Amino acid sequence: MGNGNSGFSEAGLRRVRDVLARHVESKRIPGLVALVGRGGETHVEALGTMRHDGGASMSRDTIFRMASTSKPVTMAAAMVLLDECRLRLDDPVESWLPELADRQVLRRIDGPLEDTVPARRPITVRDVLTSTFGLGMDMTALGTPIMGAVFEQGLTPNLPEPMPEPDEWMRRLGELPLMHQPGEQWQYQISSDLLGVLVARVTGQSFETFLRERIFDPLGMKDTGFHVPADKIDRLPPLYTPDPQTGEFLVWDEAEGGRHSKPPAFQDGGGGLVSTVDDYHAYFQMLLNHGVHGSERILSRPAVELMTTNRLTPEQNAPRTAMARDNVHISFGQGQHGGWGFGMAVRTYRGDYAPIGQFGWDGGSGTSTYADPHNRLTGILLTQVGMSTPDSARVIHDFWTTLYQSLDD
Repeated sequence: MGNGNSGFSEAGLRRVRDVLARHVESKRIPGLVALVGRGGETHVEALGTMRHDGGASMSRDTIFRMASTSKPVTMAAAMVLLDECRLRLDDPVESWLPELADRQVLRRIDGPLEDTVPARRPITVRDVLTSTFGLGMDMTALGTPIMGAVFEQGLTPNLPEPMPEPDEWMRRLGELPLMHQPGEQWQYQISSDLLGVLVARVTGQSFETFLRERIFDPLGMKDTGFHVPADKIDRLPPLYTPDPQTGEFLVWDEAEGGRHSKPPAFQDGGGGLVSTVDDYHAYFQMLLNHGVHGSERILSRPAVELMTTNRLTPEQNAPRTAMARDNVHISFGQGQHGGWGFGMAVRTYRGDYAPIGQFGWDGGSGTSTYADPHNRLTGILLTQVGMSTPDSARVIHDFWTTLYQSLDD
């Protein structure tokens, strides 16, 4: 790793490697692949093994389940449509998503599903892109009737039952009241899944086909998609969710015959992608390069600026602030960014080693993907250990700390 003129110090890059290796040697993280990019320089570390009991080594082309780090990438499909005026930010979505017309809104978040008032206004494209359309995963509202209904209806990924195909998913979504008035409050996850349905209905193509034609193929993201073809499945490790009590490695998703071994019924923009460090590096480099890849423009500069700068008012952002302040011990320190753009976090205050303006996101499968315009820096860390324990979150935090301490200019 490294040479003297890349803006990284040799000693600093050695520390990145040593700290990552320590996590793998602890036996809590079977393996990982890390990439750091700055200027024209790219450094990759592939450490450990695909399985917790040994076997094949991790390699630079190992394919990982990107989980929620899918969000910043799948959002690019919507930005293409905004650039082409096939979507407008403040158009109501009901012309494409009639299931979301005439919404009712809960009087109180923990109230019965029948106790509602009419929505003050229709849901707009902007509400969906900023995750403020009125429904989402609210970890402070677990046990409420509305969160129960979201789970029972199979509206989120990561349940034992896969999500149904998009029209059925929309039908079920349309039966629920909103938790908040449109535009009122940031909420997690469901808007990112809704985005894929919106893109497919606007374009008349599947979400994946549109992403492939407009984002993946132009960027050379040849290993990115919603499933792993049979001829690549040996490059996908199992996904483990360790037992929180004992630390025993439980397989959440096997490679062969697992949930990524065939095309899913629902192409889940919130968490469904599989990819590699190099594919993600190409994407985040394009964002750092204001929408350009090589000689080709993928997104307009203003589209990238909209995605990667804070879009939320303090009122909309209140749940993220509360997560960072009150649930930091539950979320293993995730959420310390301040703001949110479209599909990704944006740092609006300096809470750790990363500067204001850094953008990206983390995934529950032990993945972390951010770019930093101030330092022209990309970092990607991929593991196969889900965040049922703090182990993969701690590797992620240490990766960013060591990456930033290695800067030398």
